[in-house]
Amino acid sequence: MNFNTHDITRDACQLYGRQARQGYDWWWHSFTGTNECTGERKAFFFEFFLCNPAMGRKKPVFGQLPENKKAGVKPSYLMVKCGAWGENASQLHRFYGWKEIKVRRWVPFNVCAGDCFLTENMSYGHVKVSADEALTHPEYMSDAGEMKWQLKIKKKVAFNVGYGAGRVMRKLQLFEMFWHAEGMKTEYDGEVIYNGERYRISPEDCYGYADKNWGTDFTSPWVWLSSCNLTSRITGEKLEDSVFDIGGGRPKVGPVALNRKLLSAYWHEGVPYEFNFSKFWTFTRTRFECDETEDEILWHVDQRTLTDRMITDVTCQKKDMLLVNYEAPNGTKLHKRLWNGGTGVGRVRLYRGGKLVDDVECRNVGCEYGVY
Repeated sequence: MNFNTHDITRDACQLYGRQARQGYDWWWHSFTGTNECTGERKAFFFEFFLCNPAMGRKKPVFGQLPENKKAGVKPSYLMVKCGAWGENASQLHRFYGWKEIKVRRWVPFNVCAGDCFLTENMSYGHVKVSADEALTHPEYMSDAGEMKWQLKIKKKVAFNVGYGAGRVMRKLQLFEMFWHAEGMKTEYDGEVIYNGERYRISPEDCYGYADKNWGTDFTSPWVWLSSCNLTSRITGEKLEDSVFDIGGGRPKVGPVALNRKLLSAYWHEGVPYEFNFSKFWTFTRTRFECDETEDEILWHVDQRTLTDRMITDVTCQKKDMLLVNYEAPNGTKLHKRLWNGGTGVGRVRLYRGGKLVDDVECRNVGCEYGVY
C-alpha cells in the first residue's frame, strides 16, 4: 500500500475499552499566516486533546492538582491547546469537563465544546488565559494570551503508516502510542487573531500540517520533523508537490519497547519514498541523533531501505520554540523538556539505488524533541 492513502476512519475518536479509562486522543494542526497590517509571517498551531472519558465529570479534572496527585485521581477533560512560535511564542490551554463535550465517534468525526469545534474540513475556536489565571493555576500548564481562529481545512497528502495503526492493531490497542497523519500536507484557509493582531491564513503559503496521536502514554525519546516548504538545491525550483514527515522514538508494543525507531515518509513530486520499520521486508534501518546546545535544538536522521536513503538535518532556534506541556493519562507529567517548534530550517538528501535524487532545502519545519 502506498503511504499516501487517505483513511479518515483513523481520525475517528479511538477512546474506547481500556483507553477510555486511561488514554488520550489528540488532533494536531500547524500552519503559517501573514499579519494583515505589518506583513509579518508567523507560525501557529492548535490541538484538541481528549483524555480519560470514562473518568469524566461535569468539570475538568486536573491530574497536576496536589490533592489529585495525592489521591491518585487521573486527569479527564478536553484540552484545547493553541498558540504560536517565534517572537512572543506561547501555548494557551482551555479545558472542558466531559459533561460539556460532544464527540461524534463515527466518520467524519467531530469534537465540540462551547465555541471550540473541529472536524475533518474545518475548525474554529477561542482560547483566552489571563496573566492572573496563568500564575495562580499552574495545573492549567498555560501561558497568558488569547487566540481565535476560523479555518477551512483541506488535507492533500497523507502518511498512512500502515500496520502500526491498522484496524486489528487499533482494536487490540497493542501500541502505547499510535500515529496517523491524514494531512502531512494540508491547506488552511481563514484567519487567526493572536493577541489582538489579525493574520490571514492562505492555502498557497500556509505550509500546513495535520496529524493525530492516541494511546495510553507518550514515547521517550519523542521525535517529530515535517515540512512542505521545500526547494531543490540542485534546480533552484520550489517543490510544489512534496512533503516529508518523520516521527517516533521508542514505540512500545505491549510491554516490549522497540528502541530508537522512527517512521518516515517523503512524497517527492508525486513519487513515494518510505522508511517504515513495520514493513519488515524493506529492511528499514534508522540512526538518529538529537542534540541541545545553548541556543539550538539539532536533529540528524539517517534512514535506509534496500533501495532508498534519506538523510535529514534540521535546526531550530530555542528562542522561537516552546517547552510544550502535557500530562499523561495516568496523571504524571514526565516530559518536562519537550521542545516544540514550527520554524525549523534544514536540508534533506534523498537517494535511490545509490544515486542522488534531490538535495532539498526545507523551511517552516515542524519539530519536536524530548526525553524523560
